[in-house]
Order: sequence, then structure tokens, then C-alpha cells
Amino acid sequence: MKIGFIGCGRMGSALLEGALRAQMVTASDVWVFDPYPGAAQAIADKLGVNIAADNSELTRHCEMILLACKPYHVVDILSEINEELPGETVILSIAAGVTLSRMEASCPAGTRVIRVMPNTPSLIGNGASGIAPGAYATDDDLSAAKKMLESVGMVEIVTESQLDAVTGLSGSGPAYVYTFIENLAAQAEKEGLPLDTALRLATQTVIGAARMVETTGMSPSDLRDQVTSPGGTTLAGLDALTTHGFETSIAAGVHAATERSREIAEES
Repeated sequence: MKIGFIGCGRMGSALLEGALRAQMVTASDVWVFDPYPGAAQAIADKLGVNIAADNSELTRHCEMILLACKPYHVVDILSEINEELPGETVILSIAAGVTLSRMEASCPAGTRVIRVMPNTPSLIGNGASGIAPGAYATDDDLSAAKKMLESVGMVEIVTESQLDAVTGLSGSGPAYVYTFIENLAAQAEKEGLPLDTALRLATQTVIGAARMVETTGMSPSDLRDQVTSPGGTTLAGLDALTTHGFETSIAAGVHAATERSREIAEES
């Protein structure tokens, strides 16, 4: 398979490197294009991939194309390469808010399109992504897209209507976790710890707790019960969190991000 990457920013580059690691493609079969020539040249120098002169040339070479561009460029790019799209070309898009139907309408009839929602931890191989197939995407197309995303983390196949919730959860979720770690450390500093020590402890606490959920097979509720003794410190902390709206704040954050994702789709 020959794969093209339109956009050589951080996420496009991460997915390209993941595809090479997963051996779903060789560097000689990869074509890249970016409107900023330096970006394409940098990734070509690093990985040995081919640079296309423009989007149309890239399309002529490739059987799968990843659109790793800004959402407002997607329709223009699809219109630009429309005449170059052979019937077997698969389009993957990581652009938030640009619907499958809108992309399909900008392509020749029957074009296979898949929407992908990765998150920033994909940059270090720990992503959590959702993918949703369009009307004409085949099982093989979905398997290829899933393999690419699995090279940088874990993947869930969802419907397009569920992608907004994926955005609100795993897309925006890292920012919630960073805020949580930041505030854990800040308060621990007020309680007497040096900030650098507090930050290391807070970071590892979050990593360790997440790993417990991942590896034990136990529910978060059961794991929480294991560390919560009657009259103990954990219970006092949990009671304070509930009193100050911890759970409702988390729910509100996920809901607000999900709703904003829906609004962006409508606006576009």
C-alpha cells in the first residue's frame, strides 16, 4: 500500500512514524506534502519518505491518504484532488467537525472515507483514538485505519455520532488530567512539599492509578473502595472532593467539550 500524508505537523508526523513502526508501509511507499516546504523536507530527511510537489501529485501515487490538516482546509483539498481520486483511494481525516457526508460530497461518488479522532498522547505512543467509517468504507479499510492508529495507542471503532463524545472524553481529556496533576502538586506544595517533588509524586500517582484500572480488570469503583478505609485519610479527601463538586465538574467538562464538538460540526 502506498500512503500519502497531507500535513506534516505533529499529529500527521506521529501517525506517519507509527505506520512505519507497524510495518504497514515502507518509507519508499510514503508520500508527504505540506504547504510549508520546510515541514515536508524535515520529515523526509528524518524518515526517508517522498515529497510530493502538490496534493494532486501525492494523490496520483497513493491508495490511502491521511488529511492531517486544519478543518477549514479539508473541503478545499478534496476539491483540489477530486479529479485525481481513483475509485480505490481511501481518505482518512483527523479534522474535527468535518463530517463524513460533507467529505463524501466533495469526492467522486463512492469514495471511501473514514474519520479519525486521535489525541495528543499519540505523539508518545500512548494515544486513545476513535474511528468512524463512512458509507462506502470497507472492513479492510477500517482494519488498515485501525492498524495505523494502534501503532500510536489504543483505538475504539465508533459511529460518527459518537465521535463528539470521543472528542469530549479522550480528545480533550488530557487537558483535564494535566489540570488535575497541576492542582494536586500545587496543593501539596502548600502542605509543605517542594513543588518539584510534589509534581513527580502527583504525576506518578495518576500513572499508577490508571495502570491499576488497565491491568487488574477491576472497576474504578472497586479499586477506590480498596484504598478507602472508614474514618481514614482517603475518605476525608473524597468527601471534600464531593462537597466541592469534583464529580459534577468532571461531568460538566466532558459535556461542554462534547457539545462544542457538535457545534463546530454545525458551524462548518
